[in-house]
Amino acid sequence: MTAWEAEADLVVVGSGVAGLTAALDAAEAGLRVVVVTKDAADAGSTRWAQGGVAVVVGDVPGDSVEAHVADTLAAGGGLSDAGAVAEIIAEGPAAVARLRARGADFDPGPGGRLARTREGGHSAFRVVHAGGDATGAEIERALVTATTDRRLPLLTGHVAVDALRDERGAVSGLAVLDDAGRPGVLRAPAVLLATGGYGQLYASTTNPETATGDGIALALRAGATAADLEFVQFHPTVLYTEDLLAGSSNRRAPAVGRRPLVTEAVRGEGAVLLDRAGRRFMTAVHPLADLAPRDVVAAAITRTLADTGADCVHLDARGIEGFPQRFPTVYAACRAAGIDPVREPIPVTPAAHYACGGVVTDRHGRTGVPGLYAAGEVARTGLHGANRLASNSLLEGLVVGARVAHAVAADRCVPRPATAEVLAPSPAVALAPRPVVQRAMTGAAGIGRDAAGLAAASDVVEAHTALGVPVDRAGVEDAALTLLAQAVLAAAGTRTETRGCHVRTDFPERDDVWQRQSLVVALDPDGRPVVRDETAAVGAA
Repeated sequence: MTAWEAEADLVVVGSGVAGLTAALDAAEAGLRVVVVTKDAADAGSTRWAQGGVAVVVGDVPGDSVEAHVADTLAAGGGLSDAGAVAEIIAEGPAAVARLRARGADFDPGPGGRLARTREGGHSAFRVVHAGGDATGAEIERALVTATTDRRLPLLTGHVAVDALRDERGAVSGLAVLDDAGRPGVLRAPAVLLATGGYGQLYASTTNPETATGDGIALALRAGATAADLEFVQFHPTVLYTEDLLAGSSNRRAPAVGRRPLVTEAVRGEGAVLLDRAGRRFMTAVHPLADLAPRDVVAAAITRTLADTGADCVHLDARGIEGFPQRFPTVYAACRAAGIDPVREPIPVTPAAHYACGGVVTDRHGRTGVPGLYAAGEVARTGLHGANRLASNSLLEGLVVGARVAHAVAADRCVPRPATAEVLAPSPAVALAPRPVVQRAMTGAAGIGRDAAGLAAASDVVEAHTALGVPVDRAGVEDAALTLLAQAVLAAAGTRTETRGCHVRTDFPERDDVWQRQSLVVALDPDGRPVVRDETAAVGAA
């Protein structure tokens, strides 16, 4: 029994860069659009993005779209879809131009050009930014303002529970719960998932509390597949602080929850990483040293911590002129923690940051379920492969968000046969306590994994799992995290090699038997995630 029902042509789940770009473009194409988000409109991951948007506009001597493509493929560790990479990157300039036309204000550079910075894995200064290190916040502001100005319906405080489907399995709507647990239904022939990633699987992450994998879980339950879930990117430089342990006046432990990011652009502007003895260690690891791809830097920091017994390494940014003005967000976070980056190195450590995999889609956001689309971090388009190149995420959201809008409009022109009554999904799902899931994943599925640890973590999650019916947002999130934990552990246990941000200590070498093999995860008849004996489609148009 639902408390209310409404109708639309397209329901967008999520109010970040991908979701709002798609919503605005679809509305301009004449579609009736409703945007649904479980929190406030700006509470997702987009506003926390600091570095910028990687894009080749053509005004940086020596840089090119081809060079950006090459850098992306190199970072992807052989698992990127070369066709998807080329198409998405080529459409970046137009996507950024549309964003600026919608009011986004990027930092100006000399000669009337946009200012640029460089981040890890990039061969050129091609990252445009806003507010110094507040690019995501500016993009979110501009898109929310444009959505409000256009008076698009924005349903906040409503969590997506399941996609409703007809007897053929095609999408016919979305079931939601509001903050009081009241159910509602949005009937629509198209649903776009733009819900972000699953950083909250881990005890320490750069992600906000909303990043609980809801979209991937919903897509799997609807019959879609996911791929590359084992590739969880850990950002190398997250501000290291400590929390006072409960019941103790002097014992402390590393802080958990969402941790302040120290953008990679700080290293792009000249900062270097130091071990506890004050020695640079990245120069012996990679030709790009401190600007190596993220997976390389994060793994090197982890090894350094293990070798030295330290809790953190340090990022020396004292040589950056005007640090407080160039990086106001980082500076404020450091000062709040009692650190002055102008006068002392910043203590940093890796933390869960970005899901390189997600719901399998084509290059226009279509999943294997008719009427179900995905864009942004929730999706696996083939752009990122085994490791995302820095600042390609906002780019992907802008480009694929626009592509989804066009795909939905085009797909409406293809008539669907008449169908019977909507089939309601089964309400019972696997649920495990969130702290149990986070401890298991942090201990066994972070940087450095092995078969014994992955199996033990899987056993722990299984032992604490029971079937239940989510009745509120917390329940929906816990169900998603439980399913994602099972899926990530299954994929990570299956991939017996080290590639990109998947590091197996018991299989430390890259094994090119796995080259271009993306592991596909689907639900079995009992609703459990399993790795299929197939690989994800590569090169889908």
